Amino acid sequence: MYRCIGVMSGTSLDGLDMAACEFRYNSGKWDYSIRAAETLIYDDRRRQKLATAHALDGLALSQLNCDYGFFIAEALNGFIEKHRLNRSEYFVASHGHTVFHQPENFLTLQIGSGWHIAAATGMAVVCDFRTADVAMGGQGAPLVPAGDALLFAGFPACLNIGGFANCSFQRNGERIAFDICPANIVLNALMLETGKNCDFDGELGRSGRVDTALLQRLNNLPFYGEAPPRSLGREWVEKNIMPLLNDSSLSLPDKLATYYQHIAVQIHSQLAGFSPVLTTGGGAHNRFLIETLNRLQPGAWQVPDTLLTDFKEAVIFAFLGLLRVLGQNNVLASVTGAPRNHCSGSIFGKLPEGLIHY
Repeated sequence: MYRCIGVMSGTSLDGLDMAACEFRYNSGKWDYSIRAAETLIYDDRRRQKLATAHALDGLALSQLNCDYGFFIAEALNGFIEKHRLNRSEYFVASHGHTVFHQPENFLTLQIGSGWHIAAATGMAVVCDFRTADVAMGGQGAPLVPAGDALLFAGFPACLNIGGFANCSFQRNGERIAFDICPANIVLNALMLETGKNCDFDGELGRSGRVDTALLQRLNNLPFYGEAPPRSLGREWVEKNIMPLLNDSSLSLPDKLATYYQHIAVQIHSQLAGFSPVLTTGGGAHNRFLIETLNRLQPGAWQVPDTLLTDFKEAVIFAFLGLLRVLGQNNVLASVTGAPRNHCSGSIFGKLPEGLIHY
């Protein structure tokens, strides 16, 4: 048995997810349990800092990288104390917060300095999971499917609806995975007009009407015709999605209703025929979005208990960190397009001497 705390900050900027996990390997299979999990909601100041990080100059971005590392460490220290965890038995796997993701330029950046987390917690930290893959010519994303294949093999397909919707499934003995479309990153951006951070349960979107012309423009974006491997970043959203929405004269409810339909159409186009689909992420709580999906593919979307729905990505990054510590492959070439499967992530600090718990 191995113990790790997975830390995840997604593009939807909801907050910092932390999950204390135990992983067991027995009879050729991996199993997991979640000992404790919680989300530290970002205050408006923190959310704004992260949302505008891409516009900072080099010095200010470097400072934010350090500051955010200390912020993660402070959150971890509080989490460990609150849940009475023995930090000597754990290490940390931190995804960090993505500021840039441009694999076509061999560039990806997740901030939250591993050294600063390690120094302020006294724990070993695995982070920087994406850079090696991007340097090799891969997309550096999505990475979760390596965990899907080992922890959730009982499902024909897995879907996560966060800032972006992404999926993974087996095909001809290989794990196939890719980003489907932007999801909460767009819905949340639209909701800023109301002073709210999200459209709770899709209530405002439900009140609108789908505009077929705008829907067609969204669905006709060239990205959706590309074969995987493919991945998305904030930059693509700002260049391709937001201009179509901002230039539209539609009401906000109609824009939201149209974009909900766009998400559902794109997800259905990739996962038609799969059932049940393990459906997690913040979007899995959005009743209107799930209803819209069910109209296209009734009964296919299996939303698990709240703990797994909310913390699946944190659990999987804890698991990817464990695979890195064990020297096992945690990035799949069939997913990212890299030339080979490989073991990715940088380790900061000293790993627990009693890493394996019997």
